[in-house]
Amino acid sequence: MPRWKALPDELDPQVKEFTTQLRRLVDRGGLSVAALSDRTGYSRTSWERYLGGRLLAPKGAIVALAEVTGTDPVHLTTMWELAERAWSRSEMRHDMTMEAIRISQARAALGEFGAPPATSGPAAGTKAPRRAGGAVAMSGIAGPAGVSPTIPPQPGAPDADRRDQEGTGARGPAAPRGPVPPADDRRRRLTMFLAGVVGVAVVIAGVLFLTGTGGEGKKNQGTGTSATPSATVGTGLPAGVKCAGAGCTGKDAEAMGCSGDLATTVKTLAVGATTLEVRYSRTCGAAWGRITGAARGDSVRVTAGTATERGDITATGDTIAYTPMVAVRDATAAKACATLASGRTACTP
Repeated sequence: MPRWKALPDELDPQVKEFTTQLRRLVDRGGLSVAALSDRTGYSRTSWERYLGGRLLAPKGAIVALAEVTGTDPVHLTTMWELAERAWSRSEMRHDMTMEAIRISQARAALGEFGAPPATSGPAAGTKAPRRAGGAVAMSGIAGPAGVSPTIPPQPGAPDADRRDQEGTGARGPAAPRGPVPPADDRRRRLTMFLAGVVGVAVVIAGVLFLTGTGGEGKKNQGTGTSATPSATVGTGLPAGVKCAGAGCTGKDAEAMGCSGDLATTVKTLAVGATTLEVRYSRTCGAAWGRITGAARGDSVRVTAGTATERGDITATGDTIAYTPMVAVRDATAAKACATLASGRTACTP
């Protein structure tokens, strides 16, 4: 029985090639997933996702894998950069597809309200209804023994419709009152107007949603200042996502469902043996900082506008720290800084 399961068919070819290379390195090093977790500092669950093609490994994990297996990190990092671009393109296509589905669902829902009748008046070749004895008599329709069938008057029928019906009665046609659009035309125009308004609202909501967006290792404590809302809290969030925009500020990315498949590394910087990253979730409209390959006393800070959050490594043996989230308008709005126990400090652009 093979060790690895087949990669998903829908996986981008570039990502599939990169993931296959990671599997080869792990096999060549004779490492189990548990041993890989112990030696790289990334959780076993995370590595299972990375090697299963369900999540793109962050650059820090790739560098750690290269060190563990004695592989040149330059070549591996080059492959990772190509895979990350392909992964980002796939995420964008997925977002656009989901948005198109939402708009289609909204349009379909609109079709259930105020749909115009099949016809807007008497069919060609038929005579207009007459009012006879409190009921509408339909001439030209066969009935028993020469009696015309009757249709009870509709309660609440518009006066204009009643006048139209009475116009063919014994009293003669009603006096003209000027051009009045038929009731069915008015309903159709109102329906089209409401559909247009709701359609515009759906498109605007989609734009705001798109401009907003795994396990991140070990959970860290962090304190931060209150932030000016920089992203709009959206509606219709995916299952498991518990916040969006300003509602995510100060909260843990993993606990709020913003990490994993919904997050990507948008900035990275090597600080000695430590890797500093800015992580970003378009779905949640938030970003956070992360350091890997770190040591006790190292800390990471993320800043977006006036909001700042911090994470620290306080336990011996921990190698990963990440900050709580800050709301951002886009992936470039956040900056992360690492401060090492040695006193060295560096920040992403």
